[in-house]
Amino acid sequence: MAKKAAGTPATVLLAAERVPHTLHPYEVSPDAPNYGALVAEFLGVEPARVFKTLIAEVDGKLVVGVVPVTGDLDLKALGQAAGGKRAVLADRAAAERSSGYVRGGISPLGQRRRLLTVIDDTAPGLDLMYVSAGRRGLQVSLAPADLIRLTSATVAPIRG
Repeated sequence: MAKKAAGTPATVLLAAERVPHTLHPYEVSPDAPNYGALVAEFLGVEPARVFKTLIAEVDGKLVVGVVPVTGDLDLKALGQAAGGKRAVLADRAAAERSSGYVRGGISPLGQRRRLLTVIDDTAPGLDLMYVSAGRRGLQVSLAPADLIRLTSATVAPIRG
């Protein structure tokens, strides 16, 4: 069940919504190559269960993409899923300002501005998935259906 110790907007939202989840602290440098795979290794979980949250700009609007750390974000697929044409990764400062989180700790949950969110279609097939809990060094595991509901996400094949 929920732990309240972290106190990020993501964990506050999960507690307020009474969503079953578990927090998982880890120690991996955000500048390490293959960061996501190292996080999965530290946590002792399959890398396909650990998802990264990236913010892209689709036709001038910010969009959240949530993909497994085992692949990349397919910007063309994200653009199509978001109903746009041109997609590029958002500027780091714009992503941090919009989400309220810092790089390496951007969570799809509890963002400062609610953005259109697209979650890769591999997520619903999992019993649990891991995403950032809103700060570097902290992941949260939860049911994919809960993440999809809380973010009003679209599910589409967006991994590259």
